[in-house]
Amino acid sequence: MQGLENSVALVTGSTRGIGAEIARRLAHEGSSVVVTGRTEDAGRETVESIRDEGGEAVFVRADMRDPDDIAALVTATAEEYGGLDVLVNNAGVETNTAADEATMDDWEFVLETDFRAYWLCAKHAVAEMDEGAIVNVSSNHAFPTMPEMYPYNAVKAGINGMTRGMALDFGPEIRVNTVNPGWVAIEPTTEGMDDEYREYLESIHPVGRLGDPSDVAGVVAFLASSDAAFVTGASLLVDGGRTAVMQDDALPDYRERREEPENR
Repeated sequence: MQGLENSVALVTGSTRGIGAEIARRLAHEGSSVVVTGRTEDAGRETVESIRDEGGEAVFVRADMRDPDDIAALVTATAEEYGGLDVLVNNAGVETNTAADEATMDDWEFVLETDFRAYWLCAKHAVAEMDEGAIVNVSSNHAFPTMPEMYPYNAVKAGINGMTRGMALDFGPEIRVNTVNPGWVAIEPTTEGMDDEYREYLESIHPVGRLGDPSDVAGVVAFLASSDAAFVTGASLLVDGGRTAVMQDDALPDYRERREEPENR
């Protein structure tokens, strides 16, 4: 990736999963990375994994529901590395609630972490950025969704709109884009999943597999780099083609027919 060497990147929610892999990828591309989250032990493990690969990283604890923590996090990043070039808003939570069942606590839990924090991180970050990129990590739930994913799905759609607004307000010096991951194989999504169900899920993805955190990290690195210098205000699906499928049984049935001997 062009333009990431000697840059400074802040990745929220980077103590594990997709966020940790984004932090590692940006460090691999030459960024000095601030890893942040609420779990200090996991954050320091991510930092050590980056340093073991020859990269540069530090951990700063912050709770994305606390506006004061967010302001202090951005200040600490600028003081540690002398500025800021890349912000990746990744920290997120969800509740398994329907729109008519969600409580005010559910609403505040998701909105404050997944939406308000994105805005506040960006608001403070741009004060430290002469130029650079912001990448907001959303979800394919911003497009088609499932029952009992409220207000998570509403917020993820909102992030796409937030990105467009920020791209106008922060440009031309700062580009802002969204990555919308699909089904990525991390612990929360695969816990308790048996082989049969995983095979089924893989069969309904045009690429024939679930995503890996590195799939998302590579796209984030691209959007943060100068290789994407003419990309801003965009929302990019990284879902293995899942959103292109209208009927779940159609794709595996089609593949089975193609694999029959008379069709070879």
